[in-house]
Amino acid sequence: MIDRLRGWARTLKREVGALWIAAREKRTPALARIVALATAAYALSPIDLIPDFVPVLGLLDDLILVPAGLWLARYLIPPDLLAEFRAAAAARRPPPSKAAAAAVIAVWLAGAAIAFWAVASVL
Repeated sequence: MIDRLRGWARTLKREVGALWIAAREKRTPALARIVALATAAYALSPIDLIPDFVPVLGLLDDLILVPAGLWLARYLIPPDLLAEFRAAAAARRPPPSKAAAAAVIAVWLAGAAIAFWAVASVL
């Protein structure tokens, strides 16, 4: 069981690395680059959209958003390019993303501003 989880984690790490490479590669279609960038940034970000300490939802966002983004990006990236990116990802480790952390913080701030605006307009 533990070996299977470790294998799954290695595969996930390689896939996220491949998406990181795909997001920066000019040969990747534009929509695939956007999806790959968003997915890799979220997966590599030290900050979650919903913090992990929030019961159930904190872990559920990681279990839904990252696999969904991986699936969509793999669907949009041509198979020959994806194979090339996977090979490159296996050879190196993607850096932690400060830009991704900034993007998640921006989403949180925008959500808070919208919520504040909605409450203020009701009052």
